Amino acid sequence: MTDKQTELKARLAAVLADLNQSGRKDTEAMWLLGGFASELATRLKAPSWSAAKARITRSTYNTLLDRFRIEGNAHYREGRAKQAYAIQALAMSLIAPTQDDAEIVAGGKQLDTIIDRALLFYRQTKASPAK
Repeated sequence: MTDKQTELKARLAAVLADLNQSGRKDTEAMWLLGGFASELATRLKAPSWSAAKARITRSTYNTLLDRFRIEGNAHYREGRAKQAYAIQALAMSLIAPTQDDAEIVAGGKQLDTIIDRALLFYRQTKASPAK
């Protein structure tokens, strides 16, 4: 396992633990995550985040990762931690299935399930999240 894979595995585990412990209770964070996922799924004419990922070409994959890096860093610099966190989760979900490590791939599938639920939550409450 490479250092990058070790780092990805640790970050993915931390994100999953956080989402499972406190993230799901933070309606604003889940709404933001669902909103970003919904926007991308809509652009790719897919009903869910998981379905959108299945339609992504290698070129789109690279473009999305670059966009996630730029936008995530901008949100973080400007103090919008929840937005940066949501983008980080989407990026990890996108990267996970490309890895050779079975634990990373499995963690990515768990993350996809959470993102798909957040997308549904967003679509059901589009006006604004309940705080």
